[in-house]
Parts: sequence; structure tokens; C-alpha cells
Amino acid sequence: MAGSVFKGVAACAIVISAGAAARSDHAIGMWGGQHAGIAFEAGLADVQFDCASGTIDDPIYPAKDGSFSVKGTYRTGPPGPVKVGEFFTSKDAVYSGQITQGATKKAPRLMIVSLTFEDGSALGPFTLTEGMHPQLTHCG
Repeated sequence: MAGSVFKGVAACAIVISAGAAARSDHAIGMWGGQHAGIAFEAGLADVQFDCASGTIDDPIYPAKDGSFSVKGTYRTGPPGPVKVGEFFTSKDAVYSGQITQGATKKAPRLMIVSLTFEDGSALGPFTLTEGMHPQLTHCG
């Protein structure tokens, strides 16, 4: 009986490990580059731009070719909390692009991301590197 319980626990651990490995290809952590950065946490993300910010409201699970498209928001103004008396208008945005492996297997992945707004206008592309902090020009 104890042997069969151990086998069952071991089988569950293998299934859980396999599931975690299958999900490891989604975007996590900090991604940064010139004029933009994305910080993923628990599947959602805060996005920073020069004099703007936004959110990504769904986890990014790239397709086999690395492409992705997820919904989020964008607002002009400095990132961070809104101060009393400040008003910013957020607008819906679609963040799309591609995640590719770096030059070597040990090199960080690269993300090319653009935003498209409801009115058809666009912003980007931005090239971000996994594990790097954004290089932003902050507003005054």
C-alpha cells in the first residue's frame, strides 16, 4: 500500500512538473529596451514608455512562431500613481508582436512589440530584452 501511495505521489509530481515546464514559455519578469519596458507579474504586466504607461491585461503565451496579441491599456503622462488633481485618459490597446530566442541558447529572449489603438493608430515597434530594465526618458 505504501509503495502504491508513493508511486501515485511521484506520478502527480511528474505531471505537475511537466505542466509547469510547458507554461515556462510565457513572458515573465522584466523586459526592457530603448523607450519602453514591461514588468510581468502573475500573468499581468505594467508597461512603461517615455512619458506614458499602460497595462497588459492577459498573460502572453506566444504561438509556435513566437507571435502574440493581447489586450491592454495605454495612457499618456508619467508612469506611477496618479497624483491628486491629475487626470489621465486611458485608452484600449492591443499589444502584438513576436518573442524570439537570442543569438545563443543562453542569450536572453527578445520581444518586438507594437500597440494598435481603436482608431487605427499605432505606436512602436519597440525591441525589448528579457531581464533588462527599460531605458526611459522621463517627463518633467
